[in-house]
Formats: sequence, C-alpha cells, structure tokens
Amino acid sequence: MKKDLGSVSAIFPMPVLMVGTYDNEGKVDVMNAAWGMMGSRKTVMLNLTETHKTVKNIKEKGAFTVGIADTKHIIEADYVGIVSGNNTPDKFEKSGLHAIKSKFVNAPVIEEFPVTMECKFIEYQNGENGCGVIGEIINVTADENVLDNNGQIDPSKINAILYDPFTHGYYKVGEKVGQAFSDGKKLDK
Repeated sequence: MKKDLGSVSAIFPMPVLMVGTYDNEGKVDVMNAAWGMMGSRKTVMLNLTETHKTVKNIKEKGAFTVGIADTKHIIEADYVGIVSGNNTPDKFEKSGLHAIKSKFVNAPVIEEFPVTMECKFIEYQNGENGCGVIGEIINVTADENVLDNNGQIDPSKINAILYDPFTHGYYKVGEKVGQAFSDGKKLDK
C-alpha cells in the first residue's frame, strides 16, 4: 500500500557537485550543489540562486568547474555547502582543500575531487519555475586512479557520494548492477 507524502523533494539520488570559481580578486571559492544535472552531452545545469557568491563569480569570470565529491572528502564537501562565501571570505582556506588553475577555463580545479568538468558559462536563467546556471563542458579531467584499462572513467573507482533529500544523508555510489541499453532487450521477443 502506498502512502501520500505531499509535495516533497523526491528525486533520489542527487549528485554532490563541487562548483569552483574565482572571485574578482582571483580568490578560489567552492560550493556544494546537490541540485545539478547534465543538460545535454555537453552542458551542465546547476540550480543556484543569484544570492550565491558562486553565481556572481560565474557571471563575472565566465567560467566554473564542477567536481564530483567523494567519500574521502565528505567533511570538506559538506563544509563548503553549509558555509557561505558571502559571510566567510576564507571559507576555501578553512576547508583544507587545494586548487590548481584549469588549463581550459578561468576557474579552479579542486585537486581532492577525482573527476572535474571544466565549463564555460553560457547563461543564467531565472524564471517562475526555477533558476540556474548553464555551462558548456570544455574538458573533463580525472585522476588516473579512477580510470579503467581503456583510459575511461570507472564509476566504481570514484567513490562518489550522493545526496538524499529525504533525510539529508550522504550515500556512497555502489556497485554496477546492470547494463543500460542492453538489459531491457530481454523483454523484447
């Protein structure tokens, strides 16, 4: 039997994305954004309000990075999500994270996160049904230890974390349990 829960955030899982930018002084800022997704094969969409320092930075610099948070860095990832760069100017330093400049866009790559998308800012949308940053993926950088024998990203090696909007928990991405575009063919007779 099903029970009605009303209108709640019910999409699970949600990726834990680390959005990196530079401010107008060249200082690194990073925030935790669970409300994000691929817009297409080459675009990222982040549901961020204009009150975030990160959004201001993205608009000024025209670029940002999106790192995939992992189990090894849950504390740091959560910290940069609960502390605002608007109120804590040394937030990045306090996080203990480290950054290098992207070779492709004017934004920082956070060294601790195993996979990072380097993005060019396309547009900011703000409407009745949502708001957000849209960026074009210019490059993806990955630690060698998360690649398979063919040089491709192996999700099982990332130890990515997911956000649960029901209980506000973080969960580790688990094992592969199926093959997309293949398993369903068993029903096609």
